[in-house]
Amino acid sequence: MSWAVQEAKAKFSEFLKASVEQGPQVVTKRGEETAVLVPIGEYKRLKDAARPNLKEWLLSSAVKFDIPLRPRNSYNKRPPVEFD
Repeated sequence: MSWAVQEAKAKFSEFLKASVEQGPQVVTKRGEETAVLVPIGEYKRLKDAARPNLKEWLLSSAVKFDIPLRPRNSYNKRPPVEFD
């Protein structure tokens, strides 16, 4: 269901009850969808299913990628330059 901001404000208890009993309720402002009120269970489910943001992903201990690296000092070195 869709609620205008003024209606949602004026009937907040009804708005909240509708969210809990019927599911997500959309709030409109000047006819444009602006926000959604969802029951806490739905919010937690969505939050748990969401991918981590870049900062969380980089700071996590999960393996990011596997780049095979040769051991140090195993790279070919150029021969020394000789001066006459």
